Amino acid sequence: MAIKKLYAGAKLRELRTKLGLTQKDFAARLGISLPYLNQMENNNRPLSTTVVLALAAEFGMDVTELSAGDGERLVTDMREALADPVFAGNVPPLADLRLTASNAPGLARAFLELHQNYRQAHERLASLDEALGREDARAAPSPWEEVRDFFHYCDNYIDAVDRAAEHLAAGMGGPEATRAAAIDALARAGVRVSFADTETLRRFDPDQNTLTLSARSAPQTQTFQLLLQVALTGQDNLLEATLDLARFQTGPAREIAKIGLANYFAGAVLMPYAAFLDKAQTCRHDLELLAGYFGASIEQVAHRLSTLQRPGAKGIPFFFVRVDQAGTITKRHSATRLQFARFGGACPLWNVHRAFETPGRFLRQLAETPDGVRYISLARDISKPAGHFGAPVRRFAISLGCEVRHAGALVYADGLDVSRDAAFEPIGISCRICERKYCHQRAVPPLERHLVVDHNRRDLLPYRID
Repeated sequence: MAIKKLYAGAKLRELRTKLGLTQKDFAARLGISLPYLNQMENNNRPLSTTVVLALAAEFGMDVTELSAGDGERLVTDMREALADPVFAGNVPPLADLRLTASNAPGLARAFLELHQNYRQAHERLASLDEALGREDARAAPSPWEEVRDFFHYCDNYIDAVDRAAEHLAAGMGGPEATRAAAIDALARAGVRVSFADTETLRRFDPDQNTLTLSARSAPQTQTFQLLLQVALTGQDNLLEATLDLARFQTGPAREIAKIGLANYFAGAVLMPYAAFLDKAQTCRHDLELLAGYFGASIEQVAHRLSTLQRPGAKGIPFFFVRVDQAGTITKRHSATRLQFARFGGACPLWNVHRAFETPGRFLRQLAETPDGVRYISLARDISKPAGHFGAPVRRFAISLGCEVRHAGALVYADGLDVSRDAAFEPIGISCRICERKYCHQRAVPPLERHLVVDHNRRDLLPYRID
């Protein structure tokens, strides 16, 4: 497989601007000519190995930040936005989208924000129509998308929150003592903890300064909820400052994001960054071993692995996703080039959907996306019972994966033949942005492709894709 050239003009300009250097001075520090630098900043030439090494040596830059992951995410998000019928007949070619993402990422994000605002305005009008009794009304907009995109473009890593959690964990005495330490921390803040036979996982009474947890919950859930309350009680200033920097457009989005940050803090205390990264590397990312060692659930461990993107101490770039039984994505993050659909479900050929058929087992899959990138994917079902007879059981499936070049660092890759092309199953992102011509599970035609309908012939699909 050919080595992909590294174009990072936008990040190069961003670094130079941050340092306050002219192109001439920057080129001199890198040991290259001014025209050469100008060509790289405009993505007319890729970054050479010499320049990459000079960036690391001269400016201490984490060269892993030069990867094209952000650009790939922007391209995927723009293609999904352009699937809106408002752009019918005016969809630019893929090459133009990639050029925009690499050369003008700020413009790309402005376009996505503009389209998001358009959708919200359209949905607000639809909700007004509903209030007036129109039959074709649509639901009011949700702030969930704004929060989701915040974590998405932060690579699911919030440095200040993560480091504060790690500092707190250092004084708790290790995983075995975390639960007791959390109760002690709340007690010092004047919060009394009690347990009750209730379905409500966590209830905090600010008037009585009392935290009530469900006695029906699993111990891992109880510990996590304790730490979440520690975040809301003892780290409120940090959470609010982080929210101020995010500049959410709506009040509900800010409130949802605060819960998200508190959850992030709780997970980072339960599984502190350096200790968790070291243990993960030592046990080759065995989720069950990590869950037992840190007193966490399988889902908590998988999600934490997807957050290990601290500059200078990055873990394997994982993707993490959770789906319900209808195939709807309820949680998603990717530090890889694989990006999930912002709307709708995931590719039906992906092994995460089969996890419901084999409860309690890990499923392994070698997969290849239309862009030729190969992944190893791990899937497992997750059940969340309510704690009493007759209560509904919430069932999800999670998937954790990475590019196959990291397979040697995963215990789950043992026994898989990653060198055999036929071992990799073809998967996509979503049908409307997947360009595979022949797929027995295709639900809708792809964008930007001409369809041929033959009334005298019927194959798996009622059309052919040119």
